[in-house]
Amino acid sequence: MDFTYSIWILLLPLISFLVIGLPEFVNKKYSWSHKTAGLIGTCSLGLVTALSYYTAFQYFTADRLADGTFATFVPYNFTWLPLGHLHFDLGVLLDPISVMMLIVISTVSLMVHIYSFGYMHGEKGFQRYYAFLSLFTMSMLGLVLATNIFQMYMFWELVGVSSYLLIGFYYTLHAAVHASKKAFIVTRFADMFFLIGILIFGYYTGSYNFSFAGHVEYLNGASAFTVADSARALAAGGMILPTALVLMFIGGAGKSAMFPLHIWLPDAMEGPTPVSALIHAATMVVAGVFQIARLFPVWIEYAPQALEVVVIVGAFTAFYAAAVACAQSDIKRVLAFSTISQIAFMMVALGVCLPGHHGAALDNHAQLGYMASMFHLFTHAMFKACLFLGAGCIIHAVHSNEMSAMGGLRKYMPITHITFLISCLAIAGIPFFSGFSSKDEIITACFEYSPLCGWWMTGVAAMTAFYMFRLYYGIFWGTENKELHAHHTPHEAPVTMTFPLVFLSIVTVGVGVVTTLGGFCDWSWASFGSIVSAAGTAYTVHFDPQVAATSTVIAILSIALATYIYKGEKQPIADKLYATFPRLHRWAYKRFYMDEVYQFVTHKILFRYVSRPVQWIDEKIINGLIDFTAWGANEAGETIRPWQSGDVRQYAVWFITGTVALTLLLLCL
Repeated sequence: MDFTYSIWILLLPLISFLVIGLPEFVNKKYSWSHKTAGLIGTCSLGLVTALSYYTAFQYFTADRLADGTFATFVPYNFTWLPLGHLHFDLGVLLDPISVMMLIVISTVSLMVHIYSFGYMHGEKGFQRYYAFLSLFTMSMLGLVLATNIFQMYMFWELVGVSSYLLIGFYYTLHAAVHASKKAFIVTRFADMFFLIGILIFGYYTGSYNFSFAGHVEYLNGASAFTVADSARALAAGGMILPTALVLMFIGGAGKSAMFPLHIWLPDAMEGPTPVSALIHAATMVVAGVFQIARLFPVWIEYAPQALEVVVIVGAFTAFYAAAVACAQSDIKRVLAFSTISQIAFMMVALGVCLPGHHGAALDNHAQLGYMASMFHLFTHAMFKACLFLGAGCIIHAVHSNEMSAMGGLRKYMPITHITFLISCLAIAGIPFFSGFSSKDEIITACFEYSPLCGWWMTGVAAMTAFYMFRLYYGIFWGTENKELHAHHTPHEAPVTMTFPLVFLSIVTVGVGVVTTLGGFCDWSWASFGSIVSAAGTAYTVHFDPQVAATSTVIAILSIALATYIYKGEKQPIADKLYATFPRLHRWAYKRFYMDEVYQFVTHKILFRYVSRPVQWIDEKIINGLIDFTAWGANEAGETIRPWQSGDVRQYAVWFITGTVALTLLLLCL
């Protein structure tokens, strides 16, 4: 099977970045026009999307191996940097999760490119924006196609740089600059742990390659992997691999905005809204989930108990983010905390996958959580991109992010209204929408792990349905801001912006209908597990009727409660709740003061009691010692300078004096 063309999936966005960006950065008078720059970026992503879909078709329709798994293909792999017995490789690896991620990234990125034609029209820096979009997409594609952990880390950092550039796109605004720096610093702090974990893994296993590649078919003369020696790590100490994996998880937690490293993501909304869609749906925040999924066989075999850390962090983050989302008034921040909560769902699903019974490494329980996590990553990418792009249309229409400037927009923006409603139903977990199938399986896996975990995540799912329909009614129903709308009548977005909404909502409904029917009717071909599973073999999803019924009823009740409180022109119940619990609302609105906690810890403790003493030592002791050495050398030079006078008579006197002194010294001895 020939996958040699797959390298172009990486090269095309890189070429697009260079073609659009170089004229812009070198000499602006040679910059492309807005339309040309947009067309170059969009056409490039169109080709990448076509290649990604062709790759997926070719890969998933190929015959499986004798053990029922898909082969892992490596069209390209070469040694980039030899380092003794270790070496850093670069290449392209195709397996079920990397091919699935190609579909997610390319689809959402293409929709964002098309959408940006309308949303960013007339913006200063349009060419720079499209160049950065291409770089961002290329970075994430390189991350998911990596053949080894170190290559993943390289593109991981490129994703961070790209997000910094795009979040701070409006660099003339202080808030945007502050948000970009905040995202960069927080994720770099987390990435330090990721790097330490990689180095520990490489040192003890003798390789940076993924050790679970299974049957690998090398194409196009690609060099073979040096398989990691896990036995060496176990012999060196039982905590070696668990420690390395937990450190890597901290890096993933920073990228995926898990508590307490979540503080950068809400502020990242200062970037253009299409960028928010790309970050939240298909690139940056899913990188942490993908990292654990990529290393999952190592987790499940050598550090299964350490997965409890993932469960605890994910479960708490899901609840925390949902609670904060219930009190936000900025529609983009509601969606931001929604993303944090949904990514936490994926983390929990991976964490609840404990080893099977009777010595089996992966039984149906472990299969279920892994499959559900990857499935929710796929479905969430589509409806969350639709929600963010819909929010962009709304902001474009009313020129505000606040729900107080909205209300009653359904009659002005029918396409945005319907597509937004479809996405809200999907994230709420209503049957026949894509979120139902994936979220229901996550909750089922949580109940298998622990009843407490199952009910906890069911409660978070109920909160999700509530705050999403609070958002929906606040935008499209509720109290219309007639004074504001009189000055600027809201209108539907242009077709370049509405087309991506329609496309993504069709995917959301289509996937939802097929997988819901497939789950109840046992259609193996309609199961996401037939292409992506923990063991690599086909895994057919069977809905648990009790869990499905319970989660559906709870979701409907949550939507009904939000409808009762927020649908009307006035919200007396909401006002009464606010008056009754003002402090609780204030705490949730202020994100439980996590930013203030970080400010206190950094400024009042670290800066005062760590940074200032270090600065004093640097200035007074280290610099003082260096200055003293320089002063001593200068004084010594000044002292002996008269000896170099150029007077021959003086040299003769010193010569004779020295000779006499040396002679007397020798006589005395």
